[in-house]
Amino acid sequence: MKKIVELLTEKNRTISTMESCTGGCVVNELTNVVGSSNVLSFSAVTYSDEFKIKMGVKEEIINKYTVYSMEVACEMSKKISMFTNSDYGVGITGILDNNSSSNIVYISVYDRKNSKYINSLVRPSFDNRCDNKKMVVDEVYKMLLDILS
Repeated sequence: MKKIVELLTEKNRTISTMESCTGGCVVNELTNVVGSSNVLSFSAVTYSDEFKIKMGVKEEIINKYTVYSMEVACEMSKKISMFTNSDYGVGITGILDNNSSSNIVYISVYDRKNSKYINSLVRPSFDNRCDNKKMVVDEVYKMLLDILS
């Protein structure tokens, strides 16, 4: 994540995250980098629907598409960006079990300046949560690198 912090700093941009199934792994990796306090505005781990809704995710979207959907990830990324006035918002939701066949993670990065979503769907295939979370963090890193480069 060092390169992401460097690019955000160079471009004078900020980022915020709303994570569910990853439990804050993305923001943990960001805050492991010196200087991250200059670019990270806010982070929320919203495991429950209740707190996703309190952060601005529309209940109707959750009810219509389920909490495990790209639509909810998009809502999460946009609402966290708007809530914090950050240039980029990252929203992550999905299922990360030890059973690799049921794993599915929806990732959305919202670019507030361009009102644009960059989305990815990941199917982690490891038999433990730590490696599955790492796979998601790696995908977020690649997405942000593409956006910022």
